[in-house]
Amino acid sequence: MKATEEREAGGSLEALDRFVRAAAASWSFGISPAGLALAFADWALHLSAAPGKQIELAQKVQRKLASFLALAAFDRPWAPAPAIIEPLPADMRFRDPAWRAWPFDLYYQGFLLVQQWLHVASEGVPGARRHSLEVVHFALRQLLDIWSPSNFPATNPEVVSEAWRSGGGNFARGVANLLADLAASTAPPQRSARFMPGREVAVTPGRVVFRNRLIELIRYAPATGTVWDVPLLIVPAWIMKYYILDLSPGNSLVLHLVAQGRTVYTISWRNPTEDDRDLSMEDYRRLGAVAALDTIAAAHPGAPIDMLGYCLGGTLAAIAAAAMARDGDNRLRSLVLLAAQTDFSEPGELALFIGESQIDFIEAMMWRKGYLDTRQMSGAFQILRSNDLIWSRIVRRYLLGEAEVNSDLMAWNADATRMPYRMHAEYLRGLFLGNDLAAGRYLAAGRPVALSDIILPIFAVGTERDHVAPWRSVYKIALFTGGDVTFALAAGGHNLGIVDPPGTPGRLFRLGVLQAGQPYVDPDRWFSGAEIRSGSWWRALDAWLAALGGARVKPAPMPDGLCPAPGTYVHEA
Repeated sequence: MKATEEREAGGSLEALDRFVRAAAASWSFGISPAGLALAFADWALHLSAAPGKQIELAQKVQRKLASFLALAAFDRPWAPAPAIIEPLPADMRFRDPAWRAWPFDLYYQGFLLVQQWLHVASEGVPGARRHSLEVVHFALRQLLDIWSPSNFPATNPEVVSEAWRSGGGNFARGVANLLADLAASTAPPQRSARFMPGREVAVTPGRVVFRNRLIELIRYAPATGTVWDVPLLIVPAWIMKYYILDLSPGNSLVLHLVAQGRTVYTISWRNPTEDDRDLSMEDYRRLGAVAALDTIAAAHPGAPIDMLGYCLGGTLAAIAAAAMARDGDNRLRSLVLLAAQTDFSEPGELALFIGESQIDFIEAMMWRKGYLDTRQMSGAFQILRSNDLIWSRIVRRYLLGEAEVNSDLMAWNADATRMPYRMHAEYLRGLFLGNDLAAGRYLAAGRPVALSDIILPIFAVGTERDHVAPWRSVYKIALFTGGDVTFALAAGGHNLGIVDPPGTPGRLFRLGVLQAGQPYVDPDRWFSGAEIRSGSWWRALDAWLAALGGARVKPAPMPDGLCPAPGTYVHEA
């Protein structure tokens, strides 16, 4: 009796702790204050014990101040002085030529000098943990970016020019935009009316041929007189709706593959609710990838299957392939991984949100509702790219008074889904924090899987400016698997680098083959030696799939299925 009472009391106290952390998360944007404080303490304590680093920072202050004073002394409205510092290549805030005129050149260069000094201050501190320094650098950058001269009307020459041109009309439009956005922020998330699935996007003809509590499986109708006899399964990420690879017809990888004679299937994930809080990563493997493969195998008896996974769906596809190899299931012919990580030791800027304190905080956020809310998740991604997704939008919408520019990709990006409590916790702890998949500790069907068991041809794609799955991390698949890896590095970021239809002007990508049994080639050496090709990597994938062989056959009649594509799950809010 006493033991039972103690367990109940312990459970109540644990619930109280979770409630407090969840309440704190509502005002801290999901960032753990304790984790942030520990990172700053680590940095500050080690910096206080590093007089050499302190002297270096003091000297840099003197040099930068002297450079700025010299610039200010010789800069003239009629003859601007040469720039003493330039923005980083990815920083688009000061690209307009108007920033080179006095006094705006003083504003932006002074800001960049401070930014550069803070970067030096938050790196190379002896004894401090690398993760702590990354968190400090990220936090200081976020605070400094608030005070960027581009964010204020009087110090932004583009805003000043537009105000003169429009007689202040830009500010009136900006107020209207602000009021509209405030009204939208209090309403449930709305899908773009211009890009509705089944109408403008996700319009490739097909049928839903299988459904369970987690997925609908879509089979696309053939578009050619003959088709390849090897079907292809697409496993998209469930962080967003599935149609990132089936946007408008001009941007649809699905439509492109169907036009090449591929028999394409794709998973459409259901948007989980509070009732799905206990869905696990194993459920996503079993009810998702495995259930889809079983359905395809039944429809194409004896035929091998190509499996393509994107982002988190690629990680799941690799897990499924490793489990199949472990169990002697040889139904797969090849594996295609698009911006998908299998080793999480270098996860890029997302690592800023990964740590015991931070994950505990996220779990508390999810515990109250049973899922990670779409706004909480999108907020984390916006903070990672605050210049592009927050501050530049504020300038365009509220200072310049511009209308929102919409596209099929932006509409998809706003069509977020929830993440079940148990699955997301397992994903963060087991993959990001523990790196269990690369270490051979990840369990599928109760037993560990090893990526080294995958002896399949692999086509992997990374993107150069990926904040979610850095390309050097994606590249590491070659370290763990036993087959040849053809690696393509596309321009662009996590989404734009993947949505890369042929015919887009100025597109380039790198391509190289990492052969099994050959000495390992590190990412930077591969980058310098890889062949640079013009056009879309989609064409390289076409050629790679064709080189795997197979026969062209007459397409089988489409089954009646359960309903037309894009199905019902894609419409769930």
